[in-house]
Amino acid sequence: MILTPIAHVRGGRAEALDDAWDGVEAEILLDPTQLGPDAALGLDAFSHVTVVFVFDRIDPAKVERNARHPRGRQDWPRVGILGQRGSPRPNRIGVTTCALLGVQGMALRVRGLDAIDGTPVLDIKPHMTGFDPRGEVREPDWARAIMQGYW
Repeated sequence: MILTPIAHVRGGRAEALDDAWDGVEAEILLDPTQLGPDAALGLDAFSHVTVVFVFDRIDPAKVERNARHPRGRQDWPRVGILGQRGSPRPNRIGVTTCALLGVQGMALRVRGLDAIDGTPVLDIKPHMTGFDPRGEVREPDWARAIMQGYW
């Protein structure tokens, strides 16, 4: 399987920090070798987009394939990598829904994207509430705690 980035993040943070992403603004610059000039046509009608990106700066030797304490916190339970959203995942893929502030040609302005400057973007999808979870949503206490300062 070969995936080719369709865009790259420009601006925002230069390094990955764990919290306070909601105020971070950045651009996603679409790659004209991968997309036509009208690829984002109509996207500005949406308030949010879901961005699929690569944690390209995670050392492959540090990828977790088993379980760990989220953020290394021993006071939180040991959880399998698939039971958390940490970045050292086997395929190093991140997914975030963020606010879409504007679209200007091949540039999207976003807020709250927890990807750093230069990050390769694999896909961008408009957020549609019809794809939100149906029914009751359940999560453990540590998962709520880890997000308290994230946004």
